[in-house]
Amino acid sequence: MKKATVLSRRAFLGGVGAAGGLAVLPRRLLAAGGAPAPSGKLNVACIGVGGRGHDNLQGIGGESAVNIVALCDVDAGRLESAAKQFPGARQHRDFRRMFDEMEKGIDAVAVSTPDHTHAVAVMAAIRRRKHVYCEKPLAHSVAEIRAIMKAARDQKVITQLGNQGHSSDSIRMLCEWIWDGAIGPVHTVHAGCGMVYSKIDELARLKEQHAVPATLDYDLWLGPAQFRPYHPAYLPGAWRGWLPFGTGVIGDWVCHVVDPVFWALDLGAPATIQAQARGYDPAAHADTCPRGTVIKYVFPAKGRRGPVTLFWYDGTEKLPRPPEMEAERKIAETGAIVLGERGGIMYGSHGAGGLRIFPEEKMRAYRQPAKTLPRVRGHHQDWLQAIRDGRQAGSNFDYGGPLAELALLGVIAFRMLGRELKWDALAARFTNCPEANACLNPPYRKPWTL
Repeated sequence: MKKATVLSRRAFLGGVGAAGGLAVLPRRLLAAGGAPAPSGKLNVACIGVGGRGHDNLQGIGGESAVNIVALCDVDAGRLESAAKQFPGARQHRDFRRMFDEMEKGIDAVAVSTPDHTHAVAVMAAIRRRKHVYCEKPLAHSVAEIRAIMKAARDQKVITQLGNQGHSSDSIRMLCEWIWDGAIGPVHTVHAGCGMVYSKIDELARLKEQHAVPATLDYDLWLGPAQFRPYHPAYLPGAWRGWLPFGTGVIGDWVCHVVDPVFWALDLGAPATIQAQARGYDPAAHADTCPRGTVIKYVFPAKGRRGPVTLFWYDGTEKLPRPPEMEAERKIAETGAIVLGERGGIMYGSHGAGGLRIFPEEKMRAYRQPAKTLPRVRGHHQDWLQAIRDGRQAGSNFDYGGPLAELALLGVIAFRMLGRELKWDALAARFTNCPEANACLNPPYRKPWTL
């Protein structure tokens, strides 16, 4: 990709910044055209209603103060199934037409499509000043994340990333323990997920020819991704392991597993990223992710915190056992180990579940601090209540965007396998690798634009 293309799209008009003030009134107070809503309910549209979309539809649609007014999916079968539960919602295949036809009747939008179409759907909603809930990892490229963050601040909409553990009690407990000095200053984190998403063994299958299912609008499913013939290896569900559409294990799980330490340590952006992977050729296997990776992130000192090194492991690469951990303690398959100067903490996959200090005698001796962080009822509920209150949700895009960016930087790192990449977060560029910069803003298929 030419450098001019990398820097051209509006995605780089703004960098990471603090959330702007919310000057708009809670949208539940207004119906279409600005008149008072007689029911006082939020009118929500759901883009993507299968998989995670189904779960989000249940979580949002199950709230008594919500009307599900529109369902949108490129697969007619999934759309029909969702419509049985919400028969009053209008059905659409293309979210652009949905907005054209129903813009004034929609207050908020949930986006649960594959990663490669998150940004176009989210931006279409934000430009119309709709509040947005979007599944992780927010977008498919760093440029898209930066564009979404800026647009959300400019339009003063209320947002939430779909990393559900951020609304848990246990993530708050982890923060309180770290801030209380339970294990002393933290210097190292080992985090990861044991799932394997690699499609290396399936690459040869892509030469097969398959007819597009009658229920699927494949062109709409591709969206801004470069055209390639339909293949059942891509969908449904398996797209996460194909990099033109997904972001591998790291894109699927960083926003869950790293979230607790990202919050507790105020990690921000790394200074360097470097990936190692066995049996992976970035050129020959460019369409997919490795079977297992180890990615090293180095975060500079910040405020009163010293530098922190975070290692990400996925697939065949497993979290190491610290020498101070008891041999009988099982290492989390998906979770993290946080190492401080006076001990360590291990937690599970979503929002620091299974939180425990080690060695065990330190856990037994630890006097837990007061609960200083407010607890919330649930992740969907936090977003919906934030809309009603006119405040930001806990994992709003100014928080969730930089967290998701860590995952996408990791994808670029294994594409540049073995090279230590130096990252300038303010300028949104790598200072030592033009090839890596070409991955920050891949071109869209025409006529799609951000």
